[in-house]
Amino acid sequence: MSIRAFKGISPKIDKSAYIDEDCSIIGDVIIGKDSSVWPMTAIRGDVHKITIGDRTNIQDGSILHVTADNEFNPGGAPLTIGDDVTVGHGAILHACTVGNFCLIGMGATVLDRAVIEDGAMVAAGSLVSPGKVLESGYLWLGSPVRRARALTEEEKNYLRFSSKHYVHLKNEYMEG
Repeated sequence: MSIRAFKGISPKIDKSAYIDEDCSIIGDVIIGKDSSVWPMTAIRGDVHKITIGDRTNIQDGSILHVTADNEFNPGGAPLTIGDDVTVGHGAILHACTVGNFCLIGMGATVLDRAVIEDGAMVAAGSLVSPGKVLESGYLWLGSPVRRARALTEEEKNYLRFSSKHYVHLKNEYMEG
């Protein structure tokens, strides 16, 4: 695993988090309790801050990055991911905000300053354009993303199950 400082700022990772040996975490990154980062994931907090909440799983091959402060992006933009979030394999999250109990599907891309409200689900392969706000309680899909329908009770329950499942799985990995 490659966990390293950038410009004197090192990642802060809770001791209960699982960080796979084949991922890279750089710079101003905070990872919360019981979260997990899986193989081939790149988390690069070099030009702004990345915060990952508790019990959140960032699955294999995901890319997490931020936007620098410059004339085109005054103040830049951080990446904030809430608690109990599942980020599917190969997702790209760039300088956006993801609320609690969300699912970002495999291969989805969420761009600068987009906001995924608590309890929303982004379908696999979807593209969330810059600044788009995805309302809580709905399935969002497509490229560009659009609201498809309200989540079923089973899907809402799955959002909670998924984060619990990954806490259990990361514990098994940490036990060896």
